[in-house]
Order: sequence, then C-alpha cells, then structure tokens
Amino acid sequence: MPITDCYINLKSALINDRSTGACSLIVYCSLNKPVKLFGFLRIIFEVSFFVEDYENAIKYYTEALELNPSSAIYFSNRSLAYLRTECYGYALADATKCLEIDQNYIKGYYRRATSNMALGKFKAALKDYETVVRVRPNDKDAKMKYQECNKIVKQKAFERAIASDEMKRSVVDSLDIENMMIEDQYTGPKLEEGKVTMRFMKEMMECFKDQKKLHRKCAYQILIQVKELLSKLPSLIEITLKETEKITICGDTHGQFYDLINIFELNGLPSETNPYLFNGDFVDRGSFSLEVILTLFGFKLLLPDSFYLLRGNHETDNMNQMYGFEGEVKAKYTAQMFTLFSEVFQWLPLAQCINGKVLVMHGGLFSEDGVTLDDLRKIDRNRQPPDSGPMCDLLWSDPQPQNGRCVSKRGVSCQFGPDVTERFLDQNNLDYIVRSHEVKAEGYEVTHSGKCITVFSAPNYCDQMCNKGAYIHLSGSDLKPQFHQFTAVPHPNVKPMAYANSLMQMGMM
Repeated sequence: MPITDCYINLKSALINDRSTGACSLIVYCSLNKPVKLFGFLRIIFEVSFFVEDYENAIKYYTEALELNPSSAIYFSNRSLAYLRTECYGYALADATKCLEIDQNYIKGYYRRATSNMALGKFKAALKDYETVVRVRPNDKDAKMKYQECNKIVKQKAFERAIASDEMKRSVVDSLDIENMMIEDQYTGPKLEEGKVTMRFMKEMMECFKDQKKLHRKCAYQILIQVKELLSKLPSLIEITLKETEKITICGDTHGQFYDLINIFELNGLPSETNPYLFNGDFVDRGSFSLEVILTLFGFKLLLPDSFYLLRGNHETDNMNQMYGFEGEVKAKYTAQMFTLFSEVFQWLPLAQCINGKVLVMHGGLFSEDGVTLDDLRKIDRNRQPPDSGPMCDLLWSDPQPQNGRCVSKRGVSCQFGPDVTERFLDQNNLDYIVRSHEVKAEGYEVTHSGKCITVFSAPNYCDQMCNKGAYIHLSGSDLKPQFHQFTAVPHPNVKPMAYANSLMQMGMM
C-alpha cells in the first residue's frame, strides 16, 4: 500500500476513533523497511497532531528516535508534542538536542525559545528569537514573537533597576483607603464596617456570577486585610481534626469561577462546621481568576481558622505574567493592584499537616532525602520561589511510578518515585501525602501504594481536557480519603487564556 494511502486510511480511522493505536502499529510493522518506517512514523505523528493525540505523537517519535537517534527533525517534532502537553523541561531538552545535531535547523530555535518562555527564562528565549529573525528577516510571526519577548526582557530589567537593596515599599503604604470614594451609582456589595460577613460573601458571589465587578475599594480592603492575616501564619500549617470533624480538600481551580461555585453548591458553603483547604493554583489560564481569588480571600477573612489556602506554582510573578492573571487584573483594575496581589501571594503558606499524619502541598516531595517537617516550618516563604530547594519542590515536583528521582518533565524541580515517598513518610511519621498540580481524567489519582494522592478541581480544564473535577473529604475519625467527583458547568463566553501574554495568545509554537 502506498504511503499516501496509508495516511488517508489512518487519518480517517483516527478521526473516528482516537484509540486506534493498534491499527497504526499493524501497518507500521507491515512496512518492514527503515526508509518507509521513518516516513510512516512521521505521518502517524502528523495524524496524531490532527486529532490532538499528543501522547501518541510522543510515543511514535520516541520509537523513530530509537531507530534514528541523529534526526534533528524528530527531536524538534517531539519537542513540539511535549510543548503541547506542557512538559516544558522535556521540550527544552529535545529542542537543545535538535540544535546539537543540526545548528541550522531553524524550527529548533523556535521550539527552544518557546520552552524557555514557558519556564520564565526570557533572556534565553530572546537569544533564540534573535537567531530566527536574523535567518528569516521577512518572517512576520518571528518578528512579533521577538518584539514581545524583547519587551518582557526590558520590563524585567527596568524592574530590577528601580528595586533598591532595601526592602521594597509595599503598595499598602501608598494607598489611602479611607478617602477612596464609592460612587453613588455603584450598587454592588460593600464590606460591613470594613469587615467581611457571610452576607457580603453571598452578595459578592452573585455579583461575580452576573459578570459584575467588585468596587476597587472593597477589593483593596480584602487584599490589605488578607495580607496582614497571612503574614502572621507559619509556612507549615498544622491542624487537628476531632473524631466528629471533617475537612474538604480541593485542588487546582485555575480561574474557573463557575466551577468553584458549583463545588460550594455540591458540598455546602464554607463554615466553622464545613472547613475547606484549597491547595494552590487559584489563578491563571481560566479567565475568571480575579473572581476566584477574591472569593477565596474573602472566605479566608471570614473563617480564618476554618478556611485554608496553600500556595501553588501559579501564585508567582512569572506564571502570572505568562498565563493571564497579571493581564486580567490590569484589565479589570490596575497594575498597582496586581503588585499588591503579588505581595499577598508571597505570604501564602506552603504546606499543611492534618492530625500529624497527612501532609498536603501543591507540588510534591523533595529533590533530596532527609527533609523534615521542621525544615518546612523554617522556610522563609515571603519571596518569589527559588529555582531549587524545598520551597521550589513543594510548589513544582511530581510523582512518578518508578523508584528514585529523575529530571522533571516541567524543567523545574524533580519527579519522585514510591521509594522516595516511603522514606519521607517513615522519617516524618506520616501516613500519606495529598498534592495537586496535575490534571487527572477522573479528577484524582491514587499512586505509590496509596501513599501519594493527587486531587484536581478544575473540570474540563481550559475548556478542552474533558476531565472530571474532584474534592476529598477527610474525617478526623480515620483520615481515610473519600473522593467526590463532579463535571464542568457552563460559563459565560469568555475563553480561557483571554488575558494571557500575547505570545501565548498568538501561539508560541
């Protein structure tokens, strides 16, 4: 059968059934000649991309590279598949390998620049975009990406230049809240004598559901008060549930406000008898991040001892700049307010221990053995996360099925195996960990022999993943996790990433 006929037939099959990997492998084996094999694997890759089956694209190009490890094209194309699955560390490694093989392969520079942009390494990205523009001076797309990246690099340089060696002055010091007027025509919710109440919270959520804005004075009041509250908390929160008490643990919400409201409708509003723990990544990607974070901060003020928030890797400046939250705050309020959000995020606790037996963090465990709970208590968290160390790992690491550790697919922190989990739990007298940070088809996943649990609470993530969301109930009587799944609810016609950096919107790949 000619290669073109194989392509047409396989394309038709994959469109009708994304799971026809067996079909492709049968034809793959029947070709039986290396030159045809390479050509056919490339066709499979292209078809896999056509139906957005990036995992299979990675698989097929990995097989091709085993047969031809000196193909710059294969490394470049697998890099693209890794980019689409947000494995930015792997994408960067493949793009770099591509250029080691062929320094003139221009797509390799595109891929490497994209990977570095996604990782917040803007100077490295700019260098590769410069190369592309020099080689292709008439490429309008390359010029736009170069200009946008250059703008970010200059902005970062300006921020460093104006920052003094002393502690930066807080935005709070420049605000005059008392004299900030609420206009007569504003009919939305207001704090009652400067305080958050349950009535205010209900009115604010209704206001947000109707796509209306909270008055900037009220938003600033919430931010100032929650910053003061969070700054008094330790980096490791430790709570004890009585036998009759339970807590609900939620994972990433990522700006999906209407799904957050659905959680409260399914599971009840937060209260002293219905406590919640939200495990980071409240913002970015979803285009209702402000509504999510103001709701969560409001409940934290209302219920400081029954509503808990932990920091995720997206409560950081680099992520907010790329994935939408900074743009959203500037669009709906001001750049000054985003700066205050940044200050508040730095005070979010990093982990929470329940009954001395269950440890909750956004990312996962550590790049080195020997980390103790006391080490977590001592972390100075009021900063942007470093590139390595326990604070970085708590926000960024991921579990893996095999023992040991390996380089992270994300390009930050590490991946840790069941033996790493076992040693950490034994050393710290813990039963298991709960983390988030990864989308899961069922909304949760139990790995490492039940000792590592992932929970993710943004269903149909980015309006395209078709995953369920989930939350966990933990009872003080036995600490056995009970999983509750839910599906996405409709939201107004505002697409995810609507406020993201323009490089993301124009398609960095």
